[in-house]
Amino acid sequence: MLMAKIALFREHELAFRTQYAELKERVAASGNILPGTPGSLVRRAGTGYSYWYRVFYPAPGKQSEELVGKNGDTNTLQAMRERITFSEWVSTQVLNLRKLGFQTADKSTARVLVELHNRGAFEAGLVLAGSLGYMAWLNELGAIAVSARTLDIDLARRQRLKLAAPLSFLTTMQATGLPFASIPALAAQDVSTSVKLPGVQGLRVDVLAPGNTLGAIVRVPELNWAAQAIPHYDYLLKEPEHGAMLAGGHCIPVRLPQAAKLVWHKLYASTNRHGFPEKAAKDWRQGLVLAAVLSETDPQALTRAFRAAPKTMTKSIVALYERLVKELNAYPSLQEILRECLNR
Repeated sequence: MLMAKIALFREHELAFRTQYAELKERVAASGNILPGTPGSLVRRAGTGYSYWYRVFYPAPGKQSEELVGKNGDTNTLQAMRERITFSEWVSTQVLNLRKLGFQTADKSTARVLVELHNRGAFEAGLVLAGSLGYMAWLNELGAIAVSARTLDIDLARRQRLKLAAPLSFLTTMQATGLPFASIPALAAQDVSTSVKLPGVQGLRVDVLAPGNTLGAIVRVPELNWAAQAIPHYDYLLKEPEHGAMLAGGHCIPVRLPQAAKLVWHKLYASTNRHGFPEKAAKDWRQGLVLAAVLSETDPQALTRAFRAAPKTMTKSIVALYERLVKELNAYPSLQEILRECLNR
């Protein structure tokens, strides 16, 4: 019996890919992003003076306001009007792209990423990894695929971030207005590597770094924080690329691991998720989908990334050969890449 050929992704139409590219380009050139909803301008009279405020929702269900300037300061007021108008345009574009099948994270995720962007963390070298990195690459590559909702934000750092001044991670998370609480690390109860929102389904933000021992503590002094060590993250995080993440009503510029390296690291990670079969299955699926997309858009990148991977990592991937070939029967060109890379 012939095995059914199952497609792992579909391709967005060129017009939609162009729409996404234009949005990303305009946001990248716009500087800081207004947090929360675009909001509106309100004038309030005081003791002989009146001032303009931007009234907005920084997080779902929470109204806030920020001072814009004194009444009569037309230049400042006009600049804020233009920023609000641009934010409204971005929000509309993101909503339309989500309806078209582009990957979009939730509003809480947006609030975290916007704060990090505005404080220069991604420009300084912080990388968005994990499932959000995978989702971002689907958008970048113009691919439509099923992606499970993630409750984690994985932020990764390969070497010291090039910040103009130290940036407190906990203070940055608290500045979102979301009730994040630090979580003691398993490897050292007096150290935190993550923050989390209340409840079983509360968003969790993890800081990760390269290290030989999974879960070991890595100090991150420029963030006044610590990270969990992940094997072979030095490979994954080398020479990250500029990208964007759609979340809430925002398009946020971020740094992403190279897509081809993410493929091989996801497949490697699927073999090392001992005791977490659902996470192993997620890594496996994400690795397969990205590999299938790249086999049609940039096959040489897959080959180069595999050859650059450390032997201790590729050894685990070689053991997956038979299973990979079986599940990728709809992609003969990718099967050929696997045979070449895995010497079969």
